[in-house]
Amino acid sequence: MTISDFNHIFFIGVAGTGMSAVAQYLSGIGKNVSGSDRYFQPDIPNDTRVKLEAEGIHCFLQDGSGISEKTDLVVVSTAIEDTVYEVKKAKEMNIPILRRSQVLALIADSKKTIAVGGTSGKSTTSAMIFDVLQYAGLEPSIISGAGLTSIIREGKIGNAKVGAGEWLVIEADESDGSIVQYHPEIGLLLNIDKDHQEIDELMNIFGIFRDNTKDIFITNRSNKLAAGLSVDAANDFSSDENTGAGFVATDFVQNGFKISFKVQNQLIRMNTVGRHNMENALAAIAVVSHLGVNLETVAEALARYEGIYRRHQIIGEKNGVVVIDDYAHNPAKCAASISACQPIAPKVIAWFQPHGYGPTRFLRNDFVKEIAATLRPQDEIWMSEIFYAGGTAVKDISANDLIEDLKHAGRQAFFVENRNNLVESLRQHFETETVLLLMGARDPGLETFAKEVFEKL
Repeated sequence: MTISDFNHIFFIGVAGTGMSAVAQYLSGIGKNVSGSDRYFQPDIPNDTRVKLEAEGIHCFLQDGSGISEKTDLVVVSTAIEDTVYEVKKAKEMNIPILRRSQVLALIADSKKTIAVGGTSGKSTTSAMIFDVLQYAGLEPSIISGAGLTSIIREGKIGNAKVGAGEWLVIEADESDGSIVQYHPEIGLLLNIDKDHQEIDELMNIFGIFRDNTKDIFITNRSNKLAAGLSVDAANDFSSDENTGAGFVATDFVQNGFKISFKVQNQLIRMNTVGRHNMENALAAIAVVSHLGVNLETVAEALARYEGIYRRHQIIGEKNGVVVIDDYAHNPAKCAASISACQPIAPKVIAWFQPHGYGPTRFLRNDFVKEIAATLRPQDEIWMSEIFYAGGTAVKDISANDLIEDLKHAGRQAFFVENRNNLVESLRQHFETETVLLLMGARDPGLETFAKEVFEKL
C-alpha cells in the first residue's frame, strides 16, 4: 500500500490539528480531499472550515453526505469511535479506513523524512527545522501538530506546507504508540518524560523508533532517559559540556522575551523564552547540520524564527500584566513553561486546565511534584475543572484534587471551577509586574478564552 493508491480521500474530524495538517498536505500534492467535523454546523462561521476550503478541501457536516462511491479512503483520528455514523457508512460501502498516523506513515514513505519524537517540544522543534531549511533554500515540506507563525501569516492554518524539495518534516507521536510506524531517514528524540504512558513503555516505543530510523538517529544527552537510546554521541546534542555530545549549547542567557546561547562559538539569538527552547533549537541545529546547513546560516534563520501557535504566544500587556497563552499540558511542559516566564516578571500567576480524567488521574502526582518544584514563593498556580471532550470516562478526579495537593506542598494554589470567573478571582492577586500564563490543550476554546481574559483585565 502506498499513498499513490488513493485519490479521493475523506477525513472524519478534519478540523482537528493533526487531521487538518495531513488533509492539507494531501490536497497540496494533488489529491481530491474532503472531510467533515462535528464543529461544522449550519449557519455558524468556522475559521478552520474557511481555510480548509481555501486549500481546495470540500467540507461537510458530520452526517455522511460527504462519503460517496468515489471515496476510496476514509481517514479517522484516534478520537473517532466506531459508533460514529460516518464510520459505519464507510464500512457498509467497503471503503478502506485508516488512522491518521497510518496515512502519515504512507506519506513519510514517499519522501525523505525527518521525524521529530519526544514527549515535549515536537511542534516547536519541527517548526525550527522547517524554518531553517526553508531559509537555507532546501524548500522542505512539513506536517506539524501546530501552526507555524511564518505560514499563518499567509492566511493558512499553518500546520502543513508542501515544498518542492526532497525533505519532509513530521512529528512522530508517542501518545498513541503510532511513532513505531515511521521509518525516517533522520530520527530525532528530544526527551523522555512520563506523559501518556509509563516510562518502561515509553522506552520501548522510542527504542523501536530508534531501530526504525534508516540513516541518522539524534538524541538529547541532557535527558537521562533519552541518552540511554543514543546510537552515536557525535550526532547527539546537549546543554551539558560533559556528555560527549557533538552539538553543545553554552552561555545561555534570557533577557525578557529573548534568549541567546553559543554553539561551537557561533552566537545564536532568538525571540523566544526558556532553556527548553534553547534545547529545541540545539536539536534543530543537530539535524540541519547533517543536511549541510552551516551554523552562520542557522543563526540567521533562528534570529527570524517567529514561533508557533499557542506556544508561549504573547496575547498582550495591560495594566502591568503580560498575558501569555501556552499549549503546555503534561507535568514537564507545565514546569518548563512556568520557569520560562519567571525571568520576565517578579511574579508569575499560572493557570492550567487539565484535559481528560484518565490522563489527569495518571499524572496527578507528577503534576504536583513538577509544578511545586518550579514555583517561587511569590508565584501562584490556579486551575479550573478538567476539560471533558466526550466519550466514555470515569469522572472520579477533579482539578481541585491537584490544587489541594499543591497547597499541602506549601504552594500558593487556588481552584476556580468555572474558568469564566478567573479574572474576577485574580484581580487582588496582580502586582505591578505580573505574568499571567494560561496553559492547556485539546480544548478548541482556549484561544478565544485567552483573548477574553486579556480583554477583561
